[in-house]
Amino acid sequence: MKSKTLAAWLAFLGGPFGLHRFYLHGFGDWLGWLMPVPTLLGAYGVLRMWNLGQDDVASWLLVPVLGFTFAGCCLTAIVYGLRKPEEWNARFNPGADPEAPAGATRWATIWAIVLSLMIGAAVLMTSIAMSFQAYFQDQVEAGREISR
Repeated sequence: MKSKTLAAWLAFLGGPFGLHRFYLHGFGDWLGWLMPVPTLLGAYGVLRMWNLGQDDVASWLLVPVLGFTFAGCCLTAIVYGLRKPEEWNARFNPGADPEAPAGATRWATIWAIVLSLMIGAAVLMTSIAMSFQAYFQDQVEAGREISR
C-alpha cells in the first residue's frame, strides 16, 4: 500500500532526486531518473557562484533551475497531500478499499503540505528574483556602455 503521507514527505524532502517517483512508480520510472539532472545542474550553479562570485553568468542561469525544481517538487507534495483518499487509493492502491488508511490525511500529511507551501513559495520567489536581477543587471550594464 502506497501511503499518501509518505509520498508527500518524499516529494517535499527528496523530490529533486526523484524519491517520490521511485516510491510511487518503481525504479523503472524514467522521470524519476531524470529529476536529479536539473538538481545537480542547479547545485553546480551554486558552487560556481560561491567560487566565482555573483558576476558569473552561468551561475545566474543555473541557480534558478535548482529553485524551480525544488518549488515544483513542493507543489507535487501539496497535490499529493490534498488528494482525496478515494482518489489516492484508486490511483496508487488499486484493488484496495477506497477508504483504506493509506490514502487518509493525517497531521503528518498536513504538516508536509504546510511546509511545502511555505518553503516552496519562498524558494520560488527567490528563484524568480535572482533570475530577474541578473537580467536587469545586464540591461543596466548594456545601457551604461551605450551612454558612454
